[in-house]
Amino acid sequence: MKIVARDIMDTGFHTLAPETPISEAVNIFKQASQEEGRRLFGMMVLDNNGDLVGMLSMYDILLFMRPKHVHIWGKMDDIDLTGIIDQGLDKAKSIRVGDIMSQEIVTIGPDTHKFLILDIMIKQHIRRLPVIEDGKILGIVYISDLFYDILDRFTEEDNQQ
Repeated sequence: MKIVARDIMDTGFHTLAPETPISEAVNIFKQASQEEGRRLFGMMVLDNNGDLVGMLSMYDILLFMRPKHVHIWGKMDDIDLTGIIDQGLDKAKSIRVGDIMSQEIVTIGPDTHKFLILDIMIKQHIRRLPVIEDGKILGIVYISDLFYDILDRFTEEDNQQ
């Protein structure tokens, strides 16, 4: 039975460097998603020493791309959004991962119970948690893996009845 982080973590994770341009990071996301056979929406950011310095998620990228004053635009029926999107894409070409990554990272240990992991993810709106032991990255727990682990338990119980 899978109970702790080491049982459900993914040890074959992809990473980014802080100096990676966002345009390249997007391509790395696409390539990693193809390799994984599932879409990845966030990656750990490691410095040259292999230390965890941040996380970059789709949310970070979309937040950067979103026009700053969009909340005052109303319904936006009369705005040329194509031009705005193109401007955001041009602006993103000069931005690096380290410029927009989340630097406040919540991590867990390999023996963290899955219900504590679930609690952290729900309370802090986190979709992925790096698993760290003695300063070394061992893996990452994705909320989808945690969800499907719990679903598997439901299925096992149904099959045993």
